[in-house]
Amino acid sequence: MSKTGFDTVRARRDTPGCQKVLHFNNAGASLMPRQVLKAITRHVQLEAEIGGYEASDLAHEQVEHAYDAIGRLIGCKRDEVAIVENATRAWDMAFYAIPFRPGDRILTCVAEYCSNYIAFLQVARRTGAIIDVIPDDEFGQISIEALRNMVDERVKLIAITHVPTNSGLVNPAAEIGEIAREAKIPYLLDACQAVGQMPVDVNHIKCDMLSATGRKFLRGPRGVGFLYVRRDIVERLEPPLLDVHAAPWVARDRYEIRPDARRFENWETNYASKIGLGVAADYALSWGLDQIWARVQHLSTRLRRDLSAIPGIHLHDLGKQKCGIVSFTLDRHRPEEVQALLGKKKMNVRVSSVGYTRLDMERRGLESVVRASVHYYNTEQEIDQFCAAVGGMAEEQNGTRYSHENWTVAGS
Repeated sequence: MSKTGFDTVRARRDTPGCQKVLHFNNAGASLMPRQVLKAITRHVQLEAEIGGYEASDLAHEQVEHAYDAIGRLIGCKRDEVAIVENATRAWDMAFYAIPFRPGDRILTCVAEYCSNYIAFLQVARRTGAIIDVIPDDEFGQISIEALRNMVDERVKLIAITHVPTNSGLVNPAAEIGEIAREAKIPYLLDACQAVGQMPVDVNHIKCDMLSATGRKFLRGPRGVGFLYVRRDIVERLEPPLLDVHAAPWVARDRYEIRPDARRFENWETNYASKIGLGVAADYALSWGLDQIWARVQHLSTRLRRDLSAIPGIHLHDLGKQKCGIVSFTLDRHRPEEVQALLGKKKMNVRVSSVGYTRLDMERRGLESVVRASVHYYNTEQEIDQFCAAVGGMAEEQNGTRYSHENWTVAGS
C-alpha cells in the first residue's frame, strides 16, 4: 500500500511489465494488466484452434460486453458506442459525417492534435469552411470567455482536445460543453489522453461526440478505439464510409443505415482487441476513476517538483489543472538524446515534437520536449530513480555533482 492509500502492490502484481521497465510512457501506450493480456491471448488462441468466425460466434457475449463496459466508463448507453480500429478513425468518422458549407466555422483550440487539425485543413479546402482557433487564457488553457464571444450562427462545430499530447494541461471540457449545448452547436471531444486517467462523464461534459483509444491510460491493447455519439444526434450524422455492417443492403437499389452508433463501425474487426478493450474498461472501473485520478495527480505533482529542482531542467506544462503528462527539456541535451539515454537504463519516455501540436509549440518557441507520463502502477521510488538518472545527465554536462538530497522534495 502506498503512502496515498493506493494499493500499488496489487497494481504492480497485475502488471507484468513493471518487472521489466520503468514505464513513464503511459500517454503513448500503458503497460497492459495481465487480465487484459489473458483475454486477448485466449481469444487469439481460440481463433487458431477453431477458426476466426467460429471463435467470434463463441465469444459473442464477451464482445457485446465491451459496449456495456465502455458505457459504464463514460456514462452513456451501449447503443451510443461504436468500437473501431483506433481513436483517429473514431474521430474522423464523426468529423467527416458533418456537412460543411462555405463560411461555416470550426472552433478549435491552440493545443489541438495534429491529425485533427489536418482534417480541419482538408475540409476547409474542400468546402470553404473556416478554422477559428480559440485563444488561451492566462493559464494556457482554452479561454471560456473568448469562446463565448466567438460563438455565432455560423459556428458549425466546436472540436477540442481534452488533454493535449504535449503539455500536461486539462482543458475545461465541461465548461465548453455548457456553451455548446446552450448555443445548440455540435461538440466533438478528443478524449484520447483523458479516458482512463481521470473521470470522464459525457453527461457532465455535455459533448455530442467523443473519441478515445484503448492503448493509452485505459491500459487496453493497441489497434482499437471507440466513438461515443449522443443518441439524440446519431441519425443526423451520415458516416463518410459505409459497409454492410453499418448499412445493410435491403434491396437491389437501397440500403438502410443502422439507427445506432454502430453505423460508424465496419464489418471486419479485431475481436481479440475488442474483447480486451472491454476487459480494460472493467479493470479501470474496478479501481475507480476518482481513485486513479487522485493517484495520477499525486505522482505527477511529485515528478514535477523533483524535476524542477534539477539544475538545467525546464518544465513546459500548462493549465490551471494538470494531469499525468509531464513535459520538460534539459539544457544542452536534445529531447531525443534524453529519451535514448533513459532508454538504455530501461526507462521509457517519449519525445513530443512540434509536428504534433504545431500551434501551441510554435507559439512557445519549442521544437520538441521530453514527455514523461505516469500512471497509478508507478511508484514514488520509480520517480526517485528517474530523477536520479536525469540529474546524472545534468551533472555530466555541467561538470558539477548534485546530490539526490539537493533536489528531492522534502518528505517525499
